[in-house]
Amino acid sequence: MPPLVPGVHDVSFPDGLCAFPLTPFDGQRLDRPAFARLMARLVAARVDAICALGSTGSYAYLHLDERKAVARKAVALAGDIPLMVGIGALATRDVLALAEDAQRAGARALLLAPVSYQPLTDDEVFALYATVCRNASVPVCVYDNPGTTHFVFGDALYARIAALPGIAAIKIPGIASDQAIATARIAQLRGLLPSGVALGISGDPMAADGLIAGCDLWYSVIGGLYPEVAMAIVAAARAGDAALARRLSARLAPLWDAFARHGGSIRVIASAAELAGVCAPSCLPAPLRSLDGADRAALAQLLEALALA
Repeated sequence: MPPLVPGVHDVSFPDGLCAFPLTPFDGQRLDRPAFARLMARLVAARVDAICALGSTGSYAYLHLDERKAVARKAVALAGDIPLMVGIGALATRDVLALAEDAQRAGARALLLAPVSYQPLTDDEVFALYATVCRNASVPVCVYDNPGTTHFVFGDALYARIAALPGIAAIKIPGIASDQAIATARIAQLRGLLPSGVALGISGDPMAADGLIAGCDLWYSVIGGLYPEVAMAIVAAARAGDAALARRLSARLAPLWDAFARHGGSIRVIASAAELAGVCAPSCLPAPLRSLDGADRAALAQLLEALALA
């Protein structure tokens, strides 16, 4: 377990695939056996890292005590694979409580999104990260996810936050498919950030382009259920085989289309986990719902065609 010395950080965290598993429910309760099955898939595949309680992990829908229980369980199940825990919450006091608990459980890093109800200003977001960094002993990853938080980071704020002691990575939300533009954008960001601050890509359909352009990590939804599929894309990008990485991603285009059609990835990936028998039916926390009827049948057909069933 990392020493709990506020403001003293080991900012190392692995590059490659960071898989984001679901936090499944069975009725109104956490489905601990299903969560263990999801984690077992990731450990068996030897992913580079795991993030519990990211957006795919429905962190915003869980009570603080449920989140603490998931963090402890995830650390125990991850074994020697580095485990990051999402700590985003509306109130800074809750963020700090979650950070403390995750560290005491043995988390190797903290994932922090600027969650809000009232729109946040840049100064408020900076103050949030500064407060967490002062009180954390493990690396902090900036989670830029405007689709869920509705907060948009500017480059100046990236640079300001990245200069804080303890910031290890910034997760950027998607990237241009044009390779020259994407590569220039990553180079621009590298020029703004201190050396050693990693850049991670999310938005699974854009992951191959981000990795080819020079991102260090892929924060992956599909990797949380189908780790081998995601790891193949990462391996191709790491080997410098851009054509293969793109082909492997393009093969999954029907799945990426399903993500867009259903308002994001979570309903699709939850339904896929249910169809695979990994999670119980209706495994998302209400009011979220997995797919049913014709949409579910279409997804089942799609997964079979992609050899993911």
